[in-house]
Order: sequence, then structure tokens, then C-alpha cells
Amino acid sequence: MKKTLILGASTNPSRYSNKAANMLQKHGHDIVNIGLSGGEVAGVPIEVKGKIYSDIDTITMYLSEQNQKNYYDYILATRPKRIIFNPGAENSELEQLAMENGIETERACTLVLLSTGQF
Repeated sequence: MKKTLILGASTNPSRYSNKAANMLQKHGHDIVNIGLSGGEVAGVPIEVKGKIYSDIDTITMYLSEQNQKNYYDYILATRPKRIIFNPGAENSELEQLAMENGIETERACTLVLLSTGQF
């Protein structure tokens, strides 16, 4: 299973990051929730950026391009194998930085990838 960091995690059940956390758990993936506020999603606490995880396979992005800039160093330090840019989170600058650092990027919807067995 692919340990996945959800960037932009939210306790609001109508947010796609929340739906993704629950669906990732349902499919057996370990998750790390990173967001601005506390709480928990899918039984996992929402943390603020800080701790660098070294075992992340995928970062699934739910922040707008503008809000991602504060996370560039954190993302690169985490060194995931890939970053999924969900709809509305596309960011050419971060995609370029990721590729320069050997990180795959994908413009896709995590929910669709999980539903179709392509995650």
C-alpha cells in the first residue's frame, strides 16, 4: 500500500480532501493529514507542517497554487515518489521543481484513481 500525505486536509466532510482521506483508508492506504486546523479525518489527526516524513509514497494536493508556495521546501524535504495535483491544485512551478528533484507528478483526481484501481 502507498503511504499518502494529504496536503490540505479538512474536517469538513464536503471537502474533497476529506473524501480522499476516507477513501484512501477504505482502500488500505496509510495516510498523513496536513492542514491548517486541528481535528481528525478518517481517524487520523490533522497536523500542521513540521515533521518531515521519510516514508511517503504519494502527496495528494488539495491546496490552490497560491497556497502551495509555503509548502515547497516541506514537500521537497519529504521526497515523495509522486505528487498528485487534484483538479484546482495544478501548479506548473511546483511540477517543475518536483521533476528536477526526481519526483513524479500527475494531474489527476485521487478519488477517480482510487475508484478505477489506478492509484
